[in-house]
Amino acid sequence: MEDRADPTRFETLAVTHGEEPTPGDPMTGDVVSPIHLASTYALPGLDTEMSLEDLDPSQGDFVYSRLSNPTRHAVERRIGALEGGEHAYAFSSGTAAIFTFVLSAVEPGDHVVAFDDLYAGTRRMLEDVFDARLGVDVDFVDATDVDNVAAAVTEDTALVWMETPTNPRMNMCDLQAVAAVAHDADALLGVDNTFMSPYFQTPLALGADAVAHSTTKYLNGHSDSVGGALVTNDATVADEVEFLQTVGIGDVLAPFDSYLLLRGIKTLPMRMERHQENAMAVAEFLEGHELVDAVHYPGLDSHPQHELAAEQMSGYGGVLSFELAGGIEDAKRFLEALEEWTLAESLGGVESLVELPAGMTHEPLPAEEREALGITDTLVRASVGVEHVDDLLADLERGFDAMIEGAEFDAP
Repeated sequence: MEDRADPTRFETLAVTHGEEPTPGDPMTGDVVSPIHLASTYALPGLDTEMSLEDLDPSQGDFVYSRLSNPTRHAVERRIGALEGGEHAYAFSSGTAAIFTFVLSAVEPGDHVVAFDDLYAGTRRMLEDVFDARLGVDVDFVDATDVDNVAAAVTEDTALVWMETPTNPRMNMCDLQAVAAVAHDADALLGVDNTFMSPYFQTPLALGADAVAHSTTKYLNGHSDSVGGALVTNDATVADEVEFLQTVGIGDVLAPFDSYLLLRGIKTLPMRMERHQENAMAVAEFLEGHELVDAVHYPGLDSHPQHELAAEQMSGYGGVLSFELAGGIEDAKRFLEALEEWTLAESLGGVESLVELPAGMTHEPLPAEEREALGITDTLVRASVGVEHVDDLLADLERGFDAMIEGAEFDAP
């Protein structure tokens, strides 16, 4: 992995960075950061000349846990190092991280350009909160072609918001090209990097001004903690985000979730390699199956942006989507017959999960919007876990058998 702020290799950063003893703390010899549950901290004295902005958690300056907490600060330092960013902030959810960043970047009358194929929660936030309630104009474009982004930018554009790959169609945008368009317009570029994690993609190195994560997913990796993160190298963005997080909104990651996230990141490199290995095998199996109409995975040569994926990322991740033959009842039979794959929302955990976007994560979108985005009634999103791949493939065959038994179409 290249272009990182810290020269230490990724695998070492993932295990140790951020958990060094903090100046001012008792030197107990802990090899993991303690869970600091205290809501407030004793002060050595009253310094009437010091403001909250003068506090430096790296020097052991703690006053109140909403402002800074040692466990949260440890995981923020680690995520920042992995993304190659100087400033990192941990939130109670990925949605909170994205909302705080967007709020820091725009004001009423501004304009936002966003990828049309976004996580439905992010799209609803931009439409129903920023556009409908806060007076921010939002345009959604097919960002697989950078010319569409450039055509949508206006003199009022303050922010360009991208996901790559997207959820759930696994579409991609050229981050370097989009960054050039955004910066030519004096706009910020924000990127949701949840699907790839910093192990496979570092958007800051490609020109992004801020990177967001749902840490619930790959960074934590064990489906036992909800959280979010934002990383930036822009000091102005950092100041705005820190103010909104600690003063304006007060949304922070709890100490115990910070500990779980620190623990999860330690195995991120190994997990991502296994996720990718299994996902490639699953994608190739599905691509050759007669009951599958299409497979969307950047690692396949058949993906229309495979070359961009190989250039922009160092791996292809563990998420894919595929379109089953038949209709929604056939998809229902397939999903409900699975035993090793769990029917559930979310992704990025060690266990394999499947979901039907049209009836689950993207159900809130109007049917016409889903159709325009290519989210069909039989599109299945799969988060491929780290189980033995032969068990996963055999379970998929179980699902296909169930489809054939109750087929409402001409089964082969």
